[in-house]
Amino acid sequence: MTTTTLPSSARPAAAPRARHGAATARPAWQRPALAALLLLTAVLYLWRLGDSGTANGFYAAAVQAGTQSWKALLFGSLDAGNVITVDKPPASLWVMGLSGRIFGFNSWSLLVPQALAGVAAVALLYATVKRHFGAAAGLFAGAALALTPVAVLMFRFDNPDALLTLLLVAGAYCTTRAVQKASPAWLSLAATALGFAFLTKMLQGLLVVPGFALAYLIAAPTTLSRRFVHLLTAGAALVVSAGWYVALVALWPTSSRPYIGGSTNNSLLELALGYNGLGRILGGNGNRGGGGGGGGMQNAGFGGSTGITRLFGDSMGTEISWLLPAALIALLAGLWFTRRAPRTDLTRAALIVWGGWLFVSGIVFSYMSGTIHPYYTVALAPAIAALVAIGARELWRARAATVARLILAAMVFVTAAWDFTLLSRVSSWTPWLRWTVLIVGGAAAVAIAAGATAAAARRTAVIVALTATLTAFAGTSAWALATANQPHAGSIPSSGPSAASGFGGFGSPAASPTAAPAQPASPAPAVPPPPTPTT
Repeated sequence: MTTTTLPSSARPAAAPRARHGAATARPAWQRPALAALLLLTAVLYLWRLGDSGTANGFYAAAVQAGTQSWKALLFGSLDAGNVITVDKPPASLWVMGLSGRIFGFNSWSLLVPQALAGVAAVALLYATVKRHFGAAAGLFAGAALALTPVAVLMFRFDNPDALLTLLLVAGAYCTTRAVQKASPAWLSLAATALGFAFLTKMLQGLLVVPGFALAYLIAAPTTLSRRFVHLLTAGAALVVSAGWYVALVALWPTSSRPYIGGSTNNSLLELALGYNGLGRILGGNGNRGGGGGGGGMQNAGFGGSTGITRLFGDSMGTEISWLLPAALIALLAGLWFTRRAPRTDLTRAALIVWGGWLFVSGIVFSYMSGTIHPYYTVALAPAIAALVAIGARELWRARAATVARLILAAMVFVTAAWDFTLLSRVSSWTPWLRWTVLIVGGAAAVAIAAGATAAAARRTAVIVALTATLTAFAGTSAWALATANQPHAGSIPSSGPSAASGFGGFGSPAASPTAAPAQPASPAPAVPPPPTPTT
């Protein structure tokens, strides 16, 4: 890694801090490869998109209302008469609603903005990782995000998670730029992106803040006092970018706006802290509406049992965990190898950004006792993709050292073995694939560990690297393609082939593009309306 305990002869050179405006030489293949990645991502996310109809009819009704009433668009109302809102802030509805106003309300105008958000997230992740680790690592990270099954699912669906994921990646990109030059402007832009993430899915949009702030506090090349001042400035930007809408709702006369759905007192702030805050984490009385169950819940649509293995379980495993073991190995190895690096080391800073994102969000998702669904894990996909790309790149560069080869081989073998396990959960679906992944991936891991890539000719090393990469992507790619090949509707969609669906009615046929759920007659100020559908 940039500064490691590996033998000095095996260490890659430290990545220099780029001078402002300095030109960087681009490999000839870089732009065509990026164009191909984004084009294939767009095809994957747009393929048969209209088959899903209005996908989640709950949010589709709010989008349709927004095409008929500007007030409904502003507040995220379920109906054009502005009786009650959805149970989330409306940032994602603004995007889809404006699309519907321009192109007319239909399945494509509803879902294409979501797909384009996915393509933009892949492009931004590529740019973020490439900045310090090169185009190959950026392409690997972008492809890993694009082919994560839950990402394919949610970037083809009308839930808020698509915009949330894009905004989180934008925040990581701005933080990376901020750390490089100790830039308060870039740090404030990162905070602004997270403020709008709050307006997309409330507190979930702030789970990345500890990792981003810690990376800047440790690694920004300026004095400690200035780092604190910059973080305080960014905190103010976060409050303003999220708080303006909270203030607008609070100051707007309640008699002329819709009731805030999911809240108990018609308050957006209470919705953030209650139903979409402590209620999600603690369950039960935390949101007065009931979560998805306690620690012993088994319903796959609500994430399965709480605990450290939840992300690997039957409910969430095939959504997000294909590369998760490799990401954890990369994170731990990276932090160990950079433990003696200079304070401003950019490799360690990147590990803190992405590792903090993965750790905090992963722990929260693992132990949430309130309402949680497997598709929430799309918020982990960029961090997993970035960590695997960074770890693989740095270990490959240091492959002359035995310890680097062994760790890289472990990443390859664990990925192959875990993909075999995930594919075995639906044993009737392409049974040959899991054995191919296990055998070929195991062989590639043995070749790496034995030193074939370190001592062999360049061509042999490239063949081994490509084999390892293709087997690492084989399982997640197959599951992702199966996800894109079928429509999804309802409130709790799941990824994978139809044979893997275990959520009963949640995979029902797509709704009519003009259908909308029945609206409540009116809100009762003295007795809050029942909680809106669980999303």
